[in-house]
Amino acid sequence: MDSGQRDLVRQIVGIIGNFIALCLFLSPTPTFVRIVKKRSVEEYSPIPYLATLINCLVWVLYGIPLVHPDSLLVVTINGTGIVIEIVFLTIFFIFSGRKKQRLVIAAVLAVELVFIAVLTVLVLTLQHTTKERSMSVGITCCLFNVMMYAAPLSVMKMVIKPKSVEFMPFFLSLAGFLNAGVWTLYALMPLDPYIVIPNGTGCAFGLAQLILYATYYKSTKKIMAERQQHPVREVSLSSAIVRVGAQNNQRLSSV
Repeated sequence: MDSGQRDLVRQIVGIIGNFIALCLFLSPTPTFVRIVKKRSVEEYSPIPYLATLINCLVWVLYGIPLVHPDSLLVVTINGTGIVIEIVFLTIFFIFSGRKKQRLVIAAVLAVELVFIAVLTVLVLTLQHTTKERSMSVGITCCLFNVMMYAAPLSVMKMVIKPKSVEFMPFFLSLAGFLNAGVWTLYALMPLDPYIVIPNGTGCAFGLAQLILYATYYKSTKKIMAERQQHPVREVSLSSAIVRVGAQNNQRLSSV
């Protein structure tokens, strides 16, 4: 395969990668539809979306011509990802019933914006070649990309203890696995270690999440089915407790 054919294949793989990455960014949509309908974030965590946002920010910086030329596909998809994650985090912030959680989201967002601003200024003023800038920003991208792929693992404890994947979005894990695989292939033509390393790691993390989902899928269905079968019984039990409490109060007052 000559260089022209290799570049064409790379472009095709990059376009496929853009499409899959878009699916990755949009995969939590059912989760946020549920949040809006219930007007509550329930037990969902904002960590994956905060991690994805900072990941997109550093990749946009990596892909601009002053840092790493010929990376238009990297800029377009991660720029789109920034918009999507801001929308998701806004919804999360609005429907979070806990003030402490809102403060954490706001604080993390502020830190992320300050970080990317400082990194941009330092790289563009202190380093004068694209090779130097690509290395500095590329290493940063590796760190944050691994964080993005590892972020859904933060709910593993919530999955393993109750043996339920109800609050572990399946499509997010699947899209993450596919996205990492395609971008690993893209980065091998030619070799770009700053894309290969985090996305290769992302493949492993994504596979771990899918295995976890497959392991507890049946038990989750059973738990949710039992919950739907006994709502009346739970209400009746609560009413009985209230009635007994009222009767005891009457007896005490009569004494």
